[in-house]
Amino acid sequence: MKSLTWNQVNAWRLAQHSLSPRSKREALVAVASYLYGLHAQVMSAAELALGARTDGLTPQDVQNALWEERTLVKTWAMRGTLHLLAAEDLPLHAAARTIDPRRWIDFESRGISEQQAKAFLEAVPEILSSEPMTREQLADAVAEQVGLPVLGELIRSRWGTALKPSAFRGDLCFGPNQGNNVTFVNPGKWLSKWEPAEPEAAFSEIARRFLHAYGPMTPKQFARWWNEGNVTLAKAVFKQIEDELEPVDVEGWQALALKSTTEQMQESAVSGIVRLLPMFDAYVLDIARIGEPVLPKQYRKRVFRQQGWTTAVVVVDGIIRGVWNHKTNGGNTTINVEMFEPPTEHVREGIAAETVRLGEFLHSEITLAYASIQ
Repeated sequence: MKSLTWNQVNAWRLAQHSLSPRSKREALVAVASYLYGLHAQVMSAAELALGARTDGLTPQDVQNALWEERTLVKTWAMRGTLHLLAAEDLPLHAAARTIDPRRWIDFESRGISEQQAKAFLEAVPEILSSEPMTREQLADAVAEQVGLPVLGELIRSRWGTALKPSAFRGDLCFGPNQGNNVTFVNPGKWLSKWEPAEPEAAFSEIARRFLHAYGPMTPKQFARWWNEGNVTLAKAVFKQIEDELEPVDVEGWQALALKSTTEQMQESAVSGIVRLLPMFDAYVLDIARIGEPVLPKQYRKRVFRQQGWTTAVVVVDGIIRGVWNHKTNGGNTTINVEMFEPPTEHVREGIAAETVRLGEFLHSEITLAYASIQ
């Protein structure tokens, strides 16, 4: 078992979430694929997460990748929440989901039989095409085809719970909004190509990516990231790739890491890197929950708030040292930073540099303000 320090692990992890040297177009796909998705319940947060890792990016670049170039796709993915995925990864995701499908909705309790639920799932890809269809249009078409009005009522629900099974199957993803209305398309027709994947191989590949971007981790943490549970399934997929893994001890905490990364972890060192990461950032959602080594417990409630909200954070050498928010008024944006402890001059310089990048991303004049430390 290899021994690592938290300084080494944190330095390695933060390096994996740093800026991409590729062109904007390549970087968008590479970042989304490497991190295996960006949380997109709040779309602006997903745009900022990409902007934090890609130089010269703008929100319009992300919109173009989604709706014009179609190299990114918006859909319900990990934990049943909205994510941006690389379009080329959607067949991989759909294949892996067949191993752990989880419907997210109890059709029977809604008066829908198993046969009717099956008819509903089969109807969705038949009805959807490459032309965007609003929620109302889809609801009416499905209810008519299946002959069950209650299905239309379920689809009209703004939470989209009834549509998550179709998204997991790869039969549905989001299209561009029509005014205030969301739309849906059939990914097999919307995207330029669809290459089916073998389920077990797909799930193994996803586990590899998880460990590379967020590791070392345990099967329990992978299970939470993937579907909020089913540790048995997580242990099984880790077993499938066990020849590629090795146990590590990080100052008494034991987990698994890819063999291909442990030597690089041991050579990693903190170097004063300061980053401003947005709400719901992947680094925070899937690493900071480890606890003390990344986020001191006395500040946990400042980051992980009620109703599932995750605050934007200041990260210094992989450790969360503060929180921030921004407000834009016209062409001016105020960034408010609240550090947990008095920042050094080096950290202040790093935050200032990050705000310059944020201003370029938002195409806005920036005012940086520090809140008093409590």
